[in-house]
Amino acid sequence: MKQRQGLIALAFLAPALVCLAVLRIVPAISAVVESFYTESLLRGGRVFAGLGNYTDLLSNKDFRQPVGVTLLFTVLVNPIQVAVSFLLAVLFTQRAAGARLWRTLVILPIATPPAVSAVIWSVIYRPDGLANGVLERLGLPAQPFLTSPGQVLPSLIVLLSWIGVGYWMLFLIAGIQEVPEEVREAALLDGAGPWRRMISVVLPLVRRPLAFVLVADTVSNLLVFAPVQILTKGGPNGNSNLLMYDVYSRAYAIGDIHVAQAEVVILVALTLAIVAAQFRLLRGDQ
Repeated sequence: MKQRQGLIALAFLAPALVCLAVLRIVPAISAVVESFYTESLLRGGRVFAGLGNYTDLLSNKDFRQPVGVTLLFTVLVNPIQVAVSFLLAVLFTQRAAGARLWRTLVILPIATPPAVSAVIWSVIYRPDGLANGVLERLGLPAQPFLTSPGQVLPSLIVLLSWIGVGYWMLFLIAGIQEVPEEVREAALLDGAGPWRRMISVVLPLVRRPLAFVLVADTVSNLLVFAPVQILTKGGPNGNSNLLMYDVYSRAYAIGDIHVAQAEVVILVALTLAIVAAQFRLLRGDQ
């Protein structure tokens, strides 16, 4: 009986497992294998290069710059998105008039594909766009935004936060709603104000969903591609050249597919290292 139930369960899981193998596992193995080869004009095909692609990348300043930009971007964007998502989740779980309406408005960008969101914000960031119109109303000078080396990364952070904050907020709202009401009432009777209840009561009890949001948001931001490809092409001066866009440039603009595969492997390793460090720190806090 148990064997039959196992076979039935496997039959239901088979399509998902096949898709996982074809779309994830096989391409991952292929990327690792191809990263050890290079194209040889003399031999008329690919030849085994060992770790040559990796050593060339790590010694190349044109690769070190996108690594630095990606790490800086990750350090800046993740705390901002997680903090804003948590504050909005706390705010929208309060019993206040209009909370559901505002929650819906914050969630709406989730339904918009990243490429479409990038096009919308390209209009907002134009010299005669909405952002500079607001600044003009406030009596402030117009800003270059995406064409400024110092402003391009913050501009992308605002765009990606507009896209992602509502999504991560949903997980935190679900966690906050699981906090027992009697715990909140006990804190209220003890004289704790709204901020004290949020920091001392709510925050510790939503640590698990908060940890999930932090890790998932980190992975998501390390793989950002569409907004960079549509808005900045990695510029100006490489100040928005994130690793995913650099992989695309090497593979399709330069045509060096094997070095691009090596860069993919490095990006995955970097992502795993950051996520592992986050898990270790979060476990240490517990």
